[in-house]
Amino acid sequence: MAAVALSDYRRLVIKVGSSLLVDESGRLNRHWLESLADDISYLQEHDHETLIVSSGAIAIGSAVLGINKQRARLEDLQAAAAAGQVQLVHAYQEVLSAHGIRAAQVLLTPEDTENRRRFLNARGTLGRLLERSVVPVINENDTVTTEEIRYGDNDRLAARVAQLVMADALILLSDVDGFYTADPGTHPDAELIPEVTTITAEMVAAAGETRSDIGSGGMATKVQAARIATHAGCSTIIASGKIDFPLHALAATGRGTVFRAE
Repeated sequence: MAAVALSDYRRLVIKVGSSLLVDESGRLNRHWLESLADDISYLQEHDHETLIVSSGAIAIGSAVLGINKQRARLEDLQAAAAAGQVQLVHAYQEVLSAHGIRAAQVLLTPEDTENRRRFLNARGTLGRLLERSVVPVINENDTVTTEEIRYGDNDRLAARVAQLVMADALILLSDVDGFYTADPGTHPDAELIPEVTTITAEMVAAAGETRSDIGSGGMATKVQAARIATHAGCSTIIASGKIDFPLHALAATGRGTVFRAE
């Protein structure tokens, strides 16, 4: 049964993970990104405001600089982020401009969403971009953060952005098409839960710690992000990003899990 209706939400924060954008060798999946740009154009034509929180900079930059992510020190990963971010945002700029859409780069740190003055400044900047139909492409500012002051994954960053801009919905595009009763990769009888009104301790435990080799998140971080966003009045949707035109598919089928805002 379809639970997700995108028409219910106007301002959307869309989180894109590394495993969707980048293959294991660090190459950008340009075809998929072009399909996402088509989705963004479709959403704008239907009066949605869109912001993108995108991973991928470290994965791309590691390939560019020849850095082994598994053995890298923090400063190596920060260098990779710097090298990869310019290529990542340029790719977004190119695919969006093909639809006549302008893009802007915004890099945030935890202090930007936790310090009130910075919070209001960031909100004002993002608000001005949306007023001009510019799509902000947001990432963590990895080049200036340390292990102690990092979000650690872009699921939680996306939830903070949704809170920052008072979004109606946070869409977490994932390698699975929603939240299941158990890990569908190891439990063939696991069932999709289309709607969640209360995030329980049992659900947090069921999310587990599975994660992609490319990205830094997993279902556990998505549930944590949903808890942050729903508490701020923003519904959260987990849907498949492993297909081309994922937002078209979400709008057409409604397949996914929606965590209803409190």
